[in-house]
Amino acid sequence: MKLTTSDRKRFRVSNKLKRVASNDRFRLSISRSAKNISAQIIDDTKNITLLSASSVEKDIKSVAKVNKIELSKIVAEKLAKKAQEKKITKVFFDRGIYKYHGRVKIFAETLRKNGMKF
Repeated sequence: MKLTTSDRKRFRVSNKLKRVASNDRFRLSISRSAKNISAQIIDDTKNITLLSASSVEKDIKSVAKVNKIELSKIVAEKLAKKAQEKKITKVFFDRGIYKYHGRVKIFAETLRKNGMKF
């Protein structure tokens, strides 16, 4: 089976992170579309998702109309709150196929401001 360019990018980034991953850190995987953004904190040793936050959740959707940059800040703050409740502070940032600029960069910076380390 031949992989597409985006699949190759995704696997390349994720596999680099998985190689250097240790047991005390989890992987924060980000996904975005034209309108929405979502993120998950994943434990690769047990293959389970610990936390997730998305812009399609009801409490975030109920916020007045905001642009996509503000939306990514809101989702990052919500994910950081959930992580602090579960005492998760160190993660690996898996940007997937997306370049580290724009909404992805703002998402990461907002997480750092709220206490996450990566």
